[in-house]
Amino acid sequence: MKRVDARGLSCPEPVIQTKNAMASKEAEYEVLVDNVVAKENVSRFVLHQGYQVQVEEQGDDFLLKITK
Repeated sequence: MKRVDARGLSCPEPVIQTKNAMASKEAEYEVLVDNVVAKENVSRFVLHQGYQVQVEEQGDDFLLKITK
């Protein structure tokens, strides 16, 4: 499982980092973001790629668990 820490980055960088990680074609990923816009944009991107996403709030951050 690949893990992407995209905290502190503004869009589209979290989406780009997620896309780069997904090039490995693994079944699971975790993406950590720190703002609602990045959470929504990454979620939308992975859904369009045929993955499912589950969001957990961790304090001020969001952990996106992405699965095939």
